[in-house]
Amino acid sequence: MIAPALVAGWLLSFSLSLDDLVIASFVSGPGSTTLPMVVFSSVRLGVSPKINALATIIIVVVSLFAFLSWYIARRAEQKSLDEIKRLNQEIEQQ
Repeated sequence: MIAPALVAGWLLSFSLSLDDLVIASFVSGPGSTTLPMVVFSSVRLGVSPKINALATIIIVVVSLFAFLSWYIARRAEQKSLDEIKRLNQEIEQQ
């Protein structure tokens, strides 16, 4: 029951980590670069096809996660509705 909340929290933290360049620059150690820092430095010089491909991959992955979570929730709801119908039929037969 906690899985949707965990996935939503992960997606929210991932999207906020891409947005917050200042915190990413303070948190990263010396000699290491984070994804937001690479994207920002690439965008300053002009948008390259690598950045466009990265944005496309991120959009596709997030869309797949959203669709998958919707599908799993829909399937679970359908199973519970089928169970309720079955129980109602058993009650009516008695």
